[in-house]
Amino acid sequence: MTLDKKLTLRDSAAMRWTALLLLALAMFCSYIFMDILSPIKDLMQSTRDWDSTAFGTMQGSETFLNVFVFFLIFAGIILDKMGVRFTALLSGVVMLIGAVIKWYAVTETFHASSIAQWFDANLNYIPGFDELGISPFYRGMPASAKVAAVGFMIFGCGVEMAGITVSRGIVKWFKGREMALAMGSEMALARLGVATCMIFSPMFAKLGEYIDVSRSVAFGVVLLMVALIMFIVYFFMDKRLDAQTGEAEEKDDPFKVSDIGAILRSSGFWLVALLCVLYYSAIFPFQKYAVNMLQCNLTFTEVPSDSFWASNTVTVVQYVIMLVVAVAAFMSNFSKNKVAKFSMLSLAIVALVVFCYMGYMRQSAETIFAVFPLLAVGITPILGSYVDHRGKAASMLVLGSVLLILCHLTFAFILPMFKGSQVGGVIIAYITILVLGSSFSLVPASLWPSVPKLVDSKIIGSAYALIFWIQNIGLWLFPLLIGKVLDKTNPGVTDPTALNYTAPLLMLALLGVAALVLGFILKRVDKKKGYGLEEPNIKKEN
Repeated sequence: MTLDKKLTLRDSAAMRWTALLLLALAMFCSYIFMDILSPIKDLMQSTRDWDSTAFGTMQGSETFLNVFVFFLIFAGIILDKMGVRFTALLSGVVMLIGAVIKWYAVTETFHASSIAQWFDANLNYIPGFDELGISPFYRGMPASAKVAAVGFMIFGCGVEMAGITVSRGIVKWFKGREMALAMGSEMALARLGVATCMIFSPMFAKLGEYIDVSRSVAFGVVLLMVALIMFIVYFFMDKRLDAQTGEAEEKDDPFKVSDIGAILRSSGFWLVALLCVLYYSAIFPFQKYAVNMLQCNLTFTEVPSDSFWASNTVTVVQYVIMLVVAVAAFMSNFSKNKVAKFSMLSLAIVALVVFCYMGYMRQSAETIFAVFPLLAVGITPILGSYVDHRGKAASMLVLGSVLLILCHLTFAFILPMFKGSQVGGVIIAYITILVLGSSFSLVPASLWPSVPKLVDSKIIGSAYALIFWIQNIGLWLFPLLIGKVLDKTNPGVTDPTALNYTAPLLMLALLGVAALVLGFILKRVDKKKGYGLEEPNIKKEN
């Protein structure tokens, strides 16, 4: 088939959605590694002596270099000057290097090495950083946690670079088309990585006759190799697009500080950026502790080791059912045939109920929290399509903030009331987790497609980088704060499944309140200055 010379790859729906799939699969793999230790926090304490402070400090280290060495700002400049292809490959390589270091840190080999002895004796005090209270290490922090933090810092540079690159790539392929739908769909697929991580990370750690947490991290490393392959395939596809359009990846204009100044002078940009940091800080850090929070607030009974519900087979079966839920719910958005649409929705609902039942029967918090992204997968494309054709992006952010507040308050006060009720507690947990996941889907569908309306397309990479940098401040701070608050409010508690999570959850709910206030301010500013955030992305031709 010979394409008309006036048409390009992005004019073909199949080709631009293929490009999106490559980017989304890469982010799917990176999301898995991002939370690879989250469902096994209790095992990290029992096998590696990581208390909540060590765990939180290591988890927060992911964004340390992005925030305090301003790597994300440099990543945005690299993206604007070197283009999507180069930056995508670079981010894939950096993620893989950091992941390998983190994997080595949690292996038995490291535990008995001279490197571990050196880290035990050093990096306990870092001049300047300690005085400011922002050091990524502290005296008494386990050596494995320190080295894992170093690897996670490097991985964090790569994954956040990948995030802004994917956002820029979607703008490149979908601007003037179904951009909000594309961004929402990308995040819906990527967030299935959360469920994948929750289901498989504990399985790999407990595989065989003894527990080894390094197997879980190794699983994530292999997937990051797959992510790099996805970026390589995208590289050649994107290169062909530029050959067709005559666009150049490298920009001829040198970078000017005034570009950053132009972004920072936009009140709309600041409101969106602050909304982003508040919203994400209430969810991503929570994900890292959510499984442990459920372990502390739900009553579980031990499943016999010879039972089907304790086998690895049920893990695979449940994951397949999860994929059925995701695919059926996602594809129902694109079906124009009412019978087919209803059939897929019905299949998704039935499969979701089966998935939840299996999670209950397995009596494990990680399989219960795995439901987190599933409702979002089904409704994110709907929300994205709505923003594309109807608008109301700022209003969706307000709705998302309200749901966020209600969910964290439910976890803080209502869920503990059902501590003695196995069925009741699990039902409350499932409903709240599903609603929280759906509120999270409002962000990619409404916030990210709004950025091109606020800044010039020439510096959009820098704009995304600045937003991600501001967001990373929260992603560094709040995992650390949650860990410290847990240790402070649970003095003398050595059982990792007996912690009181009320104080951290209230802190996260307050972030939602602040986001709600900013959402109303954003609506007012948008109406006054005419940014068009409430207007559709796809304009109807007269």
